[in-house]
Amino acid sequence: MPAIVKLSVEALAEAITSLDLEEKRQLQEILEQQIFEDEEADYEDDPETLAEIQAVRDEYAVGESLTYDEYLAERKSRSQILIAHRSES
Repeated sequence: MPAIVKLSVEALAEAITSLDLEEKRQLQEILEQQIFEDEEADYEDDPETLAEIQAVRDEYAVGESLTYDEYLAERKSRSQILIAHRSES
């Protein structure tokens, strides 16, 4: 298990400065992954997000929303009606 070391931001910045480009890229990948995981955790626990998800589930349950395939079929149907209407004019 890696040792946990507390560093000040200034000391960390100094350490980063001493890294070569490839090491900095590796560090960037690690940071991006950690940020993504933290944002995901925040997102999953956010009351507003949870309320929005539940609202969408409720709309879907009562038929007030479409699946992507249903949307595409409806859009295609509307396009065909428009084309037919234009050709009649």
